Amino acid sequence: MFTIPFFVIALPNFDPVFVSVGPLEIRWYALAYTFGILAAWLYARTLARSKRLWGGPAPLTASDCDDFVLFCIPAVLLGGRLGYVLFYNPGYYAADPLEIFKPWTGGMSFHGALLLILFVEAAFARWRKIPFLSLTDIVSAGAPIGLFFGRIANFINGELWGRASDVPWAIVFPDAGPSPRHPSQLYEATLEGLMLFVVLALLVRAGALKRRGTITAMFAIGYGVARIICELFREPDEQLGFLWSGVTMGMLLTLPVILVGLGILFLARRKPTSPSTE
Repeated sequence: MFTIPFFVIALPNFDPVFVSVGPLEIRWYALAYTFGILAAWLYARTLARSKRLWGGPAPLTASDCDDFVLFCIPAVLLGGRLGYVLFYNPGYYAADPLEIFKPWTGGMSFHGALLLILFVEAAFARWRKIPFLSLTDIVSAGAPIGLFFGRIANFINGELWGRASDVPWAIVFPDAGPSPRHPSQLYEATLEGLMLFVVLALLVRAGALKRRGTITAMFAIGYGVARIICELFREPDEQLGFLWSGVTMGMLLTLPVILVGLGILFLARRKPTSPSTE
């Protein structure tokens, strides 16, 4: 039980449409994905141009980054949507398959996007003869930027809210009933986005790109830990609730990410630092 604080913050009922011109609508969600991917792309180009960070010429070029982002955008959107359909609400979409093609109504999964992005990275690396882990390293370094913008969009949309709480900063979300709740979207934006980006950036500056797989591993571990922490404050999806003993679907899907990250880190640390041109 908790007591409702005397003063609570009410989240304004933001219009999900940022601007509309005739039949054309630009939504906050679309802006978040656009800014996140563009910022991550520009950051990746900067990393690819630095010989110091790689201990020599980078194993991929800025032009490779330009081409990869063209494949990355549809992979994020398609993987995120299909992941949500399969992991979080398969029964609903099986009954009305046309709803799958309406992502603006909500429903994207990080884990679905991650799986498809890994497949696209493997195909692109093979095509361009780029070391796979070097590509995943540079993508992982910029990924928290997109996560940050995505969680801010969740907050503006008043979705994926937190559990009921009496903390002084609790917020009443328009569609979540009268109870004040944790602004878990902001917790995720801070931990999965801002803080993870800073940690990875410091590791990059310290030379982690010279040891392939290190940034990939640290992203997987860092994201996984941050996500599980935030799941402790986030309201589970209504159609799923808690799976057992307080475990949520987000936690369950995140555990393999952490384990894979630990495995990659173990292998990366066993290999000596080598020139990027090998």
